[in-house]
Amino acid sequence: MAAATKDLYFPQGGVAPNTMRPNSTPPPFTPAMLPLPACILAALLILGLANTARCQIAGPPGTAPDPPVAFAQAGALDWKSGEGTSYAVPAAEVPGFLAALSIYDRIALPHDVYDSTLGSTWEHLHEQHWVFDTDPFNINQFAHPYQGSMMFGFARSTGVPFWQSLAYSNAGSFIWKMAGETDLPSINDQITTGTAGAVLGESLFRMASLLLEDGGERPGFWHELGAAVISPPTGFNRLVYGRRFKAVFPGFGPATFMRLRWGVSTDLVKTNNLLLSEGSTYTDKKQSEAILDFSFIYGLPGKTGYAYDRPFDYFSFEFAGQTSAHGHNFIQDIMDRGLLYGTDYDIGDNYRGIWGLYASYDYIAPPIFRISSTALSIGTTNQWWLSRHVAMQGSALMGVGFGAAGTIPHSDGLRDYHYGVTPQGLLALRFIFGRRTMLDFTARDYYVSGTGSDDREGSEQIFRGDVGLTFRMFKHQAVGIEYVESHRHSHYGLSPNLSQSEGTFSFVYTFLGGSRFGAVDWRKNSEPETE
Repeated sequence: MAAATKDLYFPQGGVAPNTMRPNSTPPPFTPAMLPLPACILAALLILGLANTARCQIAGPPGTAPDPPVAFAQAGALDWKSGEGTSYAVPAAEVPGFLAALSIYDRIALPHDVYDSTLGSTWEHLHEQHWVFDTDPFNINQFAHPYQGSMMFGFARSTGVPFWQSLAYSNAGSFIWKMAGETDLPSINDQITTGTAGAVLGESLFRMASLLLEDGGERPGFWHELGAAVISPPTGFNRLVYGRRFKAVFPGFGPATFMRLRWGVSTDLVKTNNLLLSEGSTYTDKKQSEAILDFSFIYGLPGKTGYAYDRPFDYFSFEFAGQTSAHGHNFIQDIMDRGLLYGTDYDIGDNYRGIWGLYASYDYIAPPIFRISSTALSIGTTNQWWLSRHVAMQGSALMGVGFGAAGTIPHSDGLRDYHYGVTPQGLLALRFIFGRRTMLDFTARDYYVSGTGSDDREGSEQIFRGDVGLTFRMFKHQAVGIEYVESHRHSHYGLSPNLSQSEGTFSFVYTFLGGSRFGAVDWRKNSEPETE
């Protein structure tokens, strides 16, 4: 899903940050198919959520519900015992998917990068000359992870456990780099496709499975359709193999939070010292645009009877889109993190939490710059009842990953971004005041270093913070305001340092999955969730 772009755009005198040499190559080939994955992801958030809205945010204390009964058929998948799991089916589906993708690229995107042959494949296998490629940011940091989530999903939906499914997405990425393209295989693509794809794929698989669980033993048409849009490999295997893979992955009743918002945003602050080149899509003019975002948290701590025994028994998924008055940048962010290995804990009667090792995939693209990271972090997620009706939820993570960051792309498709090992941190706090009001604070910080990069002199420091207030009017209906501020500071050798900042204010209408804003109440005599 990548194009053979071999040049970079750097606004200070046309210097490429990854090579620090003048950039004199012709404009790159940009795939016309790029919006397709973005449309798919946007569709899954709109279509799939119409059905998940009925799932409660956090049910009353009690034991988790039993998983749906598996279909009684010889050879059918049984998630509890593992019987019926197939390693052979996804082993055939992944190469088949890649072959179909190659055929599509050759027809729809005529370019010699897709004209791979047995000769080019053998050359890649024999030489193993891996590089950092120069494809557009949204190809490398979004399209490749989505491609990886498809290959991961083929394995998960046939009963393959998380860790073994991770091998399928990484093997599929390797096959594509060896046989799918003629350009040199890239280190960054292997990481984003194989690993970030697994993080994204598991969250999509879990949301699709939860939607199917909500449909009972035999989910109806809309549940099946919603699940297929959220996780296409899951829908494909349920359709093609019938009852063999009809058993639904058991969620064991996680406490969840769902929020869908749409509204308008406007720039309040916009500053930069970027020297703009002719044709740049960047503008200092403050602009307004329509926005849509979706948040889903799975496995909130404190639910009685719920355990964190499997990877991603807790995860947080966020997606935000915009009408892109800033140069066709329709996806504003995708932020996905899940607990890989950890356990729950409690402090007194009013505090519950989980801690352990988290995996994350972040893609953040405000109008002025872009940052993406695939990381491992140590951290905790918790809830503390401060009083009878006031709860505080939070997450604090510190870790390191492999990231990419840079400024907005040139209008002809050239771009400026930098790879490197990326220390990063997250602090998120949510204050819930009864059933009426919710106050959110989030801060993220990334340092994209020169370590592990082909440009050791370059670095990026990026901060993104937001504060939001949500007021519930009645049932699922709410309104909210939010302020988001982003800062970028970059340094590339002898080139002038760059500083960019942006602050946006948003007013949104909000649809909530329940009336408690995700507050889990394990205390005695607690009030049940209401619709």
